[in-house]
Amino acid sequence: MKQPFALVAALFAGALNVFAFAPFGYWPLQIACTAFLFFLVMRAHSARQAGALGWLYSFAGTCAGVHWLYVSLHDLASMPAWLTVLAIGLLALGLGLLVGAATGGARRLQQHWQAGAAITLLMILPALWTLAEWTRSWIFTGFPWLSTGYAHGEAPLAGYAPLLGVYGVGWVAAILAALLVLAFKPARLKTISLIAISGTMIIVAGQGLRSIAWTKPFGAPITVRLLQGNVPQAMKFDPEALPSTLGLYDALITHTPADLIVTPETALPVVRQQLPPEYLPRLAAFARQSKSHVLLGMPISDRPEDYSNGLIVLDPANSIASSLMPAASSSKVSPLSDAIYRYDKHHLVPFGEFIPTGFRWFVDTMKMPLGDQTRGALLQAPFPVKEQWVLPNICYEDLFGEEIAAQMRWRASRGLPMPTMLLNISNIAWFGDTVALPQHLQVSQMRTLETGRPMLRATNTGATAVIDADGKVLAQLPSYTRGTLAASVQGYQGMTPFIEYGNGTIVAIAGFMLAGAAALSRLQAGARGGMR
Repeated sequence: MKQPFALVAALFAGALNVFAFAPFGYWPLQIACTAFLFFLVMRAHSARQAGALGWLYSFAGTCAGVHWLYVSLHDLASMPAWLTVLAIGLLALGLGLLVGAATGGARRLQQHWQAGAAITLLMILPALWTLAEWTRSWIFTGFPWLSTGYAHGEAPLAGYAPLLGVYGVGWVAAILAALLVLAFKPARLKTISLIAISGTMIIVAGQGLRSIAWTKPFGAPITVRLLQGNVPQAMKFDPEALPSTLGLYDALITHTPADLIVTPETALPVVRQQLPPEYLPRLAAFARQSKSHVLLGMPISDRPEDYSNGLIVLDPANSIASSLMPAASSSKVSPLSDAIYRYDKHHLVPFGEFIPTGFRWFVDTMKMPLGDQTRGALLQAPFPVKEQWVLPNICYEDLFGEEIAAQMRWRASRGLPMPTMLLNISNIAWFGDTVALPQHLQVSQMRTLETGRPMLRATNTGATAVIDADGKVLAQLPSYTRGTLAASVQGYQGMTPFIEYGNGTIVAIAGFMLAGAAALSRLQAGARGGMR
């Protein structure tokens, strides 16, 4: 295939790949698109061309997959249209460099090691592909949206998630893609049969792993009510809309008791010092009288000009009304240290929640409330609800499975109570009625597979849902509706291999595969030399 056509084909395949993810869910398409990219890479005339193919493939896939950023940056934050398109394009190009480095690096190593096609496809390319995706999860604070493994959260390969995590699932998918390329190369029937058997065994093994119960039920189920206020983003931070928003959540919270009542991220869009004096004490009294734990998503300020994206939990056993009263002096703000539970978001969104050095000018082009926040601690305790322990995270944080696993691993190593269920509160109204909502739900499903814990999701506009420990959505509210999702949820305890070792396992496997590819290539080169 001539170079210009190959580059265009890579763009097309990258854009088509988005249909493998939610809400479409055509997971075989992910393997087919990756196989087509690997095919193009193997036919590339140089490592530079192979790198360009991977770069363009990733660029097109990112643009197609996160086009909803236009809604948040332009429609809601009022960034100029040209600058919004440029920003999304630069993000996609920057992320694409990692995939380009993987595909270009694979061809470079193939040439340097004189590796055969099978070694390159089955060992070098999947290893570098996986390392590129893993690197994308932490470089410049990370942006791992639409990582390959998420396309397989409800497919046979999901069985690998508790062992290897989302990047391990992506690695297995890359091996299947490589086998597909090899199957179309001229070969003897015996070789083709071996390829078909290998691919089938990988898929069957993944399906079989799904039947393993890595964790087990713990304690009695709890009743939960997840609130979806459906407050339009354009109104959410409007001071004139504040009384309506507060009244809405007051009514939703106090409508019916439950063991745990959860509001979305920043459901109360102002710090407590700006709330009516009686608001939080009244909710605390309801929690005490109804024996309900009430979780409130709200910004938290310990001192002027210093706030975090956080949540507090009002406990039914202890009245904390006195600690929730407004500060006596407006010049000195008292902390929430005596509240029953507090969580501060740790993994902040660049430009939306913190300002990277040198980019103040960029953030100033947007009308973004709460745009420069204080970062919470990485290790924060879960909170108890009867026999269950609930570990929260806020919005974007549940993309980082390694950080969730690290919290569990740390607690297990010290004999502390382990989380028995996960909870995510979000406000994805920033992205409108787009594929961002089901994509984020798919992310949460992967976290349940990795940890063997159910996930509760309370969102402003969707997707509010209960996901079981096997990644299955048990109940969900329709998006862009106002309502309450009531359910009984069973907690789970135990350690999956992913909790034990995190991403370290798949990174080690990728390194081992590269070392193995180098060794095998040397052996093959020696054998060829001995035959001369």
